Amino acid sequence: MSTDPHVPPVDTGSSAPFDPPAHTSASDSPAPNPPPPASQVKFTRAGALWSSLIIGFLVLIVLLIFIAQNTESTAFQFLGWNWSLPLGVAILFAAVLGGLITVLAGAARIFQLRRAAKKNYKAAIR
Repeated sequence: MSTDPHVPPVDTGSSAPFDPPAHTSASDSPAPNPPPPASQVKFTRAGALWSSLIIGFLVLIVLLIFIAQNTESTAFQFLGWNWSLPLGVAILFAAVLGGLITVLAGAARIFQLRRAAKKNYKAAIR
């Protein structure tokens, strides 16, 4: 039990279950849900774009800090080519190439699915 005088007492339950009234009138029925307030802001594409830009800039800042802290030059060798790059730039370059390969694989799959959907749509129309 609460000692706060502003808190109503809590019913801990009784031996008899709650019995609803036998008859109900129109005034006893619950009111329909009120419409949402007009000041409620809905999700928009512009808001999503703004949020994505903010997150993108935060990631860019973290990457710039990473590159600035990893400036030691490192030698790289690939298929007989030899070159030297700062370590941070090389890791960023590898991540960008990995992302591009992922985008190409995803684009190929999307193209494949669109072709199949188009073929199924044409077959369904006939």
